[in-house]
Amino acid sequence: MGFRLTKQEKNWVLYDVGNSAFTLLVSTIMPIYFNHLASTAGLSDVDYLAYWGYAASISTLLVAILGPVFGTMADYKGFKKPIFLAFLAVGAVGCISLGFAKQWLLFLILFIIAKVGYSGSLIFYDSMLPDVTDADRMDNVSSLGYAWGYIGSCLPFVACLVPVLFADGLGLSMPAAMLIAFCITALWWVGMSLPLVKSYRQKHFVERRPGAVGAAFSRLWDTLKNARKEKKAFLFLLAFFFYIDGVYTIIDMATAYGSALGLDSTGLLLALLGTQIVAFPFAILFGRLAKNHSSEKLISICIMAYFGIAVFAIFLQHQWQFWTLAVLVGMFQGGIQALSRSYFTKIIPAEQSGEYFGLLDICGKGAAFLGTTIVSVVSQITGSMSTGVGMIALLFVIGFVLFRMAAKAPETVRK
Repeated sequence: MGFRLTKQEKNWVLYDVGNSAFTLLVSTIMPIYFNHLASTAGLSDVDYLAYWGYAASISTLLVAILGPVFGTMADYKGFKKPIFLAFLAVGAVGCISLGFAKQWLLFLILFIIAKVGYSGSLIFYDSMLPDVTDADRMDNVSSLGYAWGYIGSCLPFVACLVPVLFADGLGLSMPAAMLIAFCITALWWVGMSLPLVKSYRQKHFVERRPGAVGAAFSRLWDTLKNARKEKKAFLFLLAFFFYIDGVYTIIDMATAYGSALGLDSTGLLLALLGTQIVAFPFAILFGRLAKNHSSEKLISICIMAYFGIAVFAIFLQHQWQFWTLAVLVGMFQGGIQALSRSYFTKIIPAEQSGEYFGLLDICGKGAAFLGTTIVSVVSQITGSMSTGVGMIALLFVIGFVLFRMAAKAPETVRK
């Protein structure tokens, strides 16, 4: 009998469908438009890639700072949904505002604001998983979230491509076409969020107390001091810091890297659309495989595969190589993200999920600060974009070693 989602699980999955439209826009059309603004202002290809990387780094660093505190606050009864909505609003409004930016620096500032809203909302979205499903269904539900997110984001993306690719024929300027694309993305994102917003109820929580903000800092500090008691979870966080850093850096920098190499923009967009289509069945496949194979084994395979992808990217020069890279990323992207999310959910205390997912965000999207910064700095110092991209492979080596240590660590016994 096939795996069927409950209504609450479906509503949770729909947010992945909604926010993935923004993810796809950020990794495809947005860096190409920034390249247009940057080249118009006279920036070199190396500087364009570096500044885009710095903007991605700043946004992830801000979320890494804010995430644990807001995540800890969100664990209090009735706090999770309002904080989630606040970050969602910042992301959606920031996304639309990008369409009004005509200068590259203003565009980057608005991009940072939108990315903070998007990344922040994911902390609370991910931490809702224990509230919407059971432990034995988490791998499948998490995988289906990513799977439907990949395929669902294709519809608004194609709608965005129409004004962007056919701007001249439609009588649109590039800024006008981009404004339409940003509005389509924001409306899709918000629209797909509504079922979850209406139906979500926080089941696992910490009771409210006076001075919630101060108490949140105190609880967060206590958790960090007691890291030894949650050895498996904290070893996983360290491993996640490195290997997901590499994954997010590839996602954030792929189109910018291809554009800087002078590859055809339309080809880049279609290749990354192909990534979403390939990722859909493979994300589901990894969820099914998790029934008969351990998550530790499957995550290890994904990390090793990404190491190979990072090495391959060093030698990327032609369009067909970018297509190959896009397909390979699609095969393993959903698996490594979905299984990491559900694996972490199963090894942490459910009533502190917001707090722990805030810490995960430091080691995840916050860690992307390291990857994008390394690529940007090494590219500028050496004058070689390929050398900068090649540094990503080291992140997967370190992540693999730490993850195997986490897999062997005993789980904490809870009363």
